[in-house]
Amino acid sequence: MTPPSTDWTPIAEEAERAARVLHPESNRLPRPDHRRVLTVANQKGGVGKTTSAVNLAAALAVHGLRTLVIDLDPQGNASTALNVDHRSGTPSVYEVLLGEVSLADATAVSEQSPNLLCVPATIDLAGAEIELVEMPNRESRLKEALSSEAIDEVGVDYVFIDCPPSLGLLTVNAMVAAREVLIPIQCEYYALEGLGQLLSNIDLVQKHLNPSLAVSTILLTMYDGRTKLADQVSAEVRGHFGDVVLKTVIPRNVKVSEAPSYGQTVLAYDPGSRGAMSYMDAAKEIAERGSTNGSRSGTL
Repeated sequence: MTPPSTDWTPIAEEAERAARVLHPESNRLPRPDHRRVLTVANQKGGVGKTTSAVNLAAALAVHGLRTLVIDLDPQGNASTALNVDHRSGTPSVYEVLLGEVSLADATAVSEQSPNLLCVPATIDLAGAEIELVEMPNRESRLKEALSSEAIDEVGVDYVFIDCPPSLGLLTVNAMVAAREVLIPIQCEYYALEGLGQLLSNIDLVQKHLNPSLAVSTILLTMYDGRTKLADQVSAEVRGHFGDVVLKTVIPRNVKVSEAPSYGQTVLAYDPGSRGAMSYMDAAKEIAERGSTNGSRSGTL
């Protein structure tokens, strides 16, 4: 009887994934065909939205792709995770929205990678939605700030816009400014709660403000392989959304939760953890979908 092949085992797979985290210089990801601007949105809180935005950005950055995170959440959690100054008075996305400073002037480099940039959010952003109501072109303020010339000055391949957990003017600005929406969905009972409203809002933005907008990526987060519920939610989401859902799932991992308290992404905090390796796998999928030589995904 021929013994089973030992060329590829679960241990070998884990070793290969760890190598990509610990030695990114030997595992370069392809540059996108064109600059990609992704809005990371889900009005439901606690789904891993900010965590996914910063860790996907960090994963792309360590593989040589210049990546910008725009923190559009007044809580400033993305700024905290990237250890970027976001005290009141710091040039931030608030001043960018008001047209008081340029994108380049508000952009800071994260100490975690020279390829990882961030436009921070300060507490001033908390009142921005009220101020925007009275402004001309209130839904497209961020789009104007993210002109091709402005992004060229910063020089990045990817832009991730981290939205607040709401469907207000800030989130609308993010959708008008982007071509793609990335939706994190947690593998829990209320996973699809409110998702219909989010998709409805995306559809309205498509029809009236940004015809090129599409849901390009859905990422399953907080996956607990010990429960049947996680598998059921995963199967339901994949059955409904198809190839838009990344093959990679992000597991529940304590290192992912701990990292922001140290002002770090999980890739900097514990690059060998399951959480770090999963975000590396997800970033690889995203990069390959944006490359001519990579696999193509659908859109909603």
